[in-house]
Amino acid sequence: MSSAMITADLVDLELDRSADTKEAAARTLALRMVDLGRVTDLDGFLADVAAREAQMPTGLDGGIGIPHCRSAHVSEPTLAFGRSATGIDFGAPDGPADLVFLIAAPAGADDAHLTILSALARQLLDEGFTAALRAAPDAESAAALIQGEDPPAAAPGTGDLAPPAEGTPPGPERPFRVVAVTSCPTGIAHTYMAAESLERAAHEAGVELTVEPQGSAGFTRIDPATIAAADAVILAHDVPVREKPRFAGKPTVDVGVKAAINRPAELIAEVRDKAARGETTAAPTPVDSAGDTGDSYGTKLRTWLMSGVSYMVPFVAAGGLLIALGFAIGGWKIDKAPSVAEHFVWTDHTSWAALLFQTGGLAFAFLVPVLAGYIAYGMADRPGLVPGFVGGSVAVTIDAGFLGGLAAGLLAGGVVLGVQRVRIPAVLRGIMPVVVIPLLSAAVVGFLMFLVVGKPIASLQSGLTDWLEGLTGANAVVLGVVLGLMMCFDLGGPLNKVAYAFAVGGLAHPTDGSLKVMAATMAAGMVPPLAMALATTVRGRLFTRTERENGKAAWFLGASFITEGAIPFAAADPLRVIPASMAGGAVTGALSMAFGCTLRAPHGGVFVVPLIGQPLLYLIAIAAGVAVATAVVVLLKGARKASGPANEGGERAGRFTRPARVTQA
Repeated sequence: MSSAMITADLVDLELDRSADTKEAAARTLALRMVDLGRVTDLDGFLADVAAREAQMPTGLDGGIGIPHCRSAHVSEPTLAFGRSATGIDFGAPDGPADLVFLIAAPAGADDAHLTILSALARQLLDEGFTAALRAAPDAESAAALIQGEDPPAAAPGTGDLAPPAEGTPPGPERPFRVVAVTSCPTGIAHTYMAAESLERAAHEAGVELTVEPQGSAGFTRIDPATIAAADAVILAHDVPVREKPRFAGKPTVDVGVKAAINRPAELIAEVRDKAARGETTAAPTPVDSAGDTGDSYGTKLRTWLMSGVSYMVPFVAAGGLLIALGFAIGGWKIDKAPSVAEHFVWTDHTSWAALLFQTGGLAFAFLVPVLAGYIAYGMADRPGLVPGFVGGSVAVTIDAGFLGGLAAGLLAGGVVLGVQRVRIPAVLRGIMPVVVIPLLSAAVVGFLMFLVVGKPIASLQSGLTDWLEGLTGANAVVLGVVLGLMMCFDLGGPLNKVAYAFAVGGLAHPTDGSLKVMAATMAAGMVPPLAMALATTVRGRLFTRTERENGKAAWFLGASFITEGAIPFAAADPLRVIPASMAGGAVTGALSMAFGCTLRAPHGGVFVVPLIGQPLLYLIAIAAGVAVATAVVVLLKGARKASGPANEGGERAGRFTRPARVTQA
């Protein structure tokens, strides 16, 4: 740490005499920076500190607070330290902080800011270092200790108190430490499969790994101390990583979620190499949180849309299944039942059916606002939520439906990003995220949705609904084929999610046509894992032992409409598994549409068959697609296996040929 970063004049060992809140503590320490000419505008700098604190509390376990920011009012990177006998609340789970570090970096000086924060965080994990700070007799000793110029003798087992040199790999006394985040658009399958894949690879490599799967059921945040102690970060995601600034300043590998499933060992090796070279990342802006700055606009747009879909799916699943159960118990006239708040008979099954139906309807009513709100969140972070939800609610009000929600989310995110680019007085910066941005952006989005773009989109939505309702004969079969191909092309990836989102959007205002689309979509999505499960059963010798084990799980995954259950097979042999899956999905989608099968539940697989129109024909459509996909994959794999020996003197059947027997490690 630079000798000029902290001096005795920037140390206050009796902070509690002048400060009992985090705002007062920041002001006290900032005044010392002003006295040394390190901060040029006290109020402007404190507004920047408060804005950063509003994003996420800076308290750490162990009685530590590290308020920090980048500010145009800082002339050079500076660190001030304060010690409080009574403790000051910085939002840490274990209580107030008695050691407070205020970090100030000039605007744009990301490297300096993050280097200070990262090195300091590593020191703070050392109990000997924090104990020495608490026992430091004077300001000079504390400053020297923080700088690492003349640290006290290390307590047994605590190691050197000086910060490690940037880019130096961890010593032999502990394993390499990695924190990781996994997330996919729906947060159901890819998220957890990627986490498990990384954990297995880390165990084999002797790496200490902590994973935060950001799934649809919520997520448990990695402890800040664990992040601070980590040597590197792996982000495997297809939607924006929530609270991504936590990981800034670390060597980072940022990839799609499938990369963590297919090649976890490569990612771990890559991030270790980055750590050895000392590569770090700067804190992302709201725009960057939706995709790397080098990504094309099309890539970012897909990421934003998938962010909305990922948050929408739990509402769709819960609401749709409750509605379907209401119909199953109470019959098709249950939607005419009076409000259960006014009329409910405990012993009447119709009242219970009405309760399920009406609760599901309320959950389903959030579909479009949640979609719009979290598209805006993907673009502009939390400030996008208010205008996004407002715009989505307007879309519902004017009957713009699913398409209106898409437009409202993109408008809201764009408006917020535009407002954030406007230079505003320093005194207003602290209230920008909670007052100014929500007020201005919600007003603008409301105006645009009500008076400019809403009505044309509503007309388009109405036309799409009429088109689906009028689909019959060959047109319906062709649509079923297209949906089946999309569902099976990337096995839960972007194209799969586009088809699924299209089907789910029709459930917001269900018609006979939209219910047929939902049925065909779910049926086709069940085919790939079921086909791979059947293929490993009837022709097990064509698959490795690991694939045969995966085939056992694929039965349940396919029956539950989790298309991702076929990913392990596709990753190992994409040129045979994917075409076979697409063939089966196309057959199933076409037959489902031809049979006129309908579905009100957006998920559930075979477990919601009683809620399907024409259930027997629906199962026949699925069985036919599974049979086709199984036959194709067996034929393709059998042809490959048979061609191997024939080419023994040449190229061994080409680059995709594998040995007949695979030995597992």
